[in-house]
Amino acid sequence: MADGDNKDEPPKTRGEQLADKLAGSNPVEPKPVPGEATPPVEAKEPALSPAEKLKAWQNKAAAAEEATKPKDVKPAEPRKQVDAERMPPDKKAQEAKESAGHERGIPDAPPWYRTLRADPPVYIRFALGAGLIFLVFGLWWFLTRGSATEAIVSPVKLPSPGDTFGSLDKLTQRDLVDSILDSLQRVFLGIGLAAIVGIVLGVTAGAHRGVSATLAPLVIFLRSVPMGALLPLTAMMFGDGEKQKWLFIFLAVVPFVFSDVVKAVASVPDRYVETAQTLGASRMQIILKVLVPLSLPDIVTSLRFQIGLALGYIILAEAGSTFVAHGLGKMIAVSERLGPREHIFLLLFVITLIAFGIDLMLRTLQRGLFAWRKDL
Repeated sequence: MADGDNKDEPPKTRGEQLADKLAGSNPVEPKPVPGEATPPVEAKEPALSPAEKLKAWQNKAAAAEEATKPKDVKPAEPRKQVDAERMPPDKKAQEAKESAGHERGIPDAPPWYRTLRADPPVYIRFALGAGLIFLVFGLWWFLTRGSATEAIVSPVKLPSPGDTFGSLDKLTQRDLVDSILDSLQRVFLGIGLAAIVGIVLGVTAGAHRGVSATLAPLVIFLRSVPMGALLPLTAMMFGDGEKQKWLFIFLAVVPFVFSDVVKAVASVPDRYVETAQTLGASRMQIILKVLVPLSLPDIVTSLRFQIGLALGYIILAEAGSTFVAHGLGKMIAVSERLGPREHIFLLLFVITLIAFGIDLMLRTLQRGLFAWRKDL
């Protein structure tokens, strides 16, 4: 009877079989029922103690943190090393700078010839200057090579470099040293007087704009007068002696010194003046302790340029004088009339070397006194 009841009883679904298994009523693995989808059986995780749960949570957090880290990047290959003992100091410093920038990922700066207003290295500057001098002398030699009939330019107009420098011994026998000293004395007397007057008036005009407006017509007039017209005017007023020479230099230079000093004083930033006023400085203290010291580097630069111009002016004054015994301009005038013509070109080289030496000396002194100005 029991067997018949079991046969007549409908079969259980898989869900019911699974429920009976979990309840412990049916230890047998449930069999699939035909025509019914078999649901997935999830394995029941065993119960964990609090310590095991904490450890599992820490492991998951560590795995998540490790997954967020970037993958290791293959390091760049080391740059080619050069023997440090054979490497020049400047090259070694450049390599160290490039290596440091490479390690930080900073791109190298473009070369100086591809950058606007960039200074080339010192040795390149000297090489470029020497190249230009070599080119000029090469062109000079090319135009005057050969005999007088074969040369492109006649020796009467342009002597060859060999003939010019070959006559240096004869030039030194013509009181060259005395002429240089006399010309420099006249130049420095005129420049010194122009510096005193131009700096005093320029600082005053730069600090007080009313003074600048008052002196502007006179300064514009002196700057506009041609040197060729100013020379006979000074000869008529002061004679043809020594006084006329350095006064001519003074009148030719002082308006430019005045204008440069006014510009230098006006270019001092207002914050320095305002700071001095805040500290209670008087107007005279501001002029003497703020405006003058800060504008002095530009004033010295102006005087450097004016000395070069004054050397050219004194040649003009001495060449047309009849009462001057010595002077570079006098020697050029005599060489033009009596010869030799080679001395004219030699004297031009002498004047250039003197001007270059004076400018180099003043520029070195200027850089030492005003080391805080990097643009000098």
